[in-house]
Amino acid sequence: MSETEAPINVYRRHFLTSIGALTASVALGGALVQRVASARAPEEAVTGKVRWGMLVNAGKCVEGCDDCVKACDEENGLKSSGRSEIDAQWIRKVTLKDKTTNRTTVLPMLCQHCTTAPCVDVCPTGASFRRIDGIVLVDKHLCIGCRYCMMACPYKARSFIHEAHSDQKSWAPRGKGTVESCTLCVHRVDRGETTTACQDACTKAGHNAILFGDMNDPNSEIAKHLATEPSTQVRGNLNLNLGVRYQGI
Repeated sequence: MSETEAPINVYRRHFLTSIGALTASVALGGALVQRVASARAPEEAVTGKVRWGMLVNAGKCVEGCDDCVKACDEENGLKSSGRSEIDAQWIRKVTLKDKTTNRTTVLPMLCQHCTTAPCVDVCPTGASFRRIDGIVLVDKHLCIGCRYCMMACPYKARSFIHEAHSDQKSWAPRGKGTVESCTLCVHRVDRGETTTACQDACTKAGHNAILFGDMNDPNSEIAKHLATEPSTQVRGNLNLNLGVRYQGI
């Protein structure tokens, strides 16, 4: 098939100081990335004992349904109706077709929250980073809009913000000239919630194709499914150890 806490101005000051030496980044190697990334406040509530992830059952995903997309848009303040090619989209529905049988499968595609994330590897400023609990994010104070991460992502899961946005959600800041992608509803996670907006919408629609949870907790529903039922990592040959798994593809 195909297809701490430090005020914001401290972050900015540290970043501007560091970026002045960006032209020497080749000679410095990874030192620049390490220095800039160190400015980020540690997530005290985050623990490596948890690995947040998602399991998508493509067999339950209904063709023509975009409830998960709409829910994500509403939750994070993205444009939904009248979306153009340049508008950001954190989840998109894709159709897979088996060329030998002509069987088609539809499923939601989003940031796969890789353990070895290519976007993190190529980011020159440390803006793209992976939390210890597995969630991959973009620090908007450090992102310079170079879009290297977009080119590196095997899943085309990142979007560039071309225009300024108003009426933003406080938990999902969006800045013109920066890159963004699915956050696994990290604001909910940090409030102690255990579902994402897309899962809630899919469940409400009666499809139950999306399951979010702690992949490291053997008592969680997602871990039980992964332990007893076959699942697939998209482009598993890349050995990225994805946080999003699929069934039925």
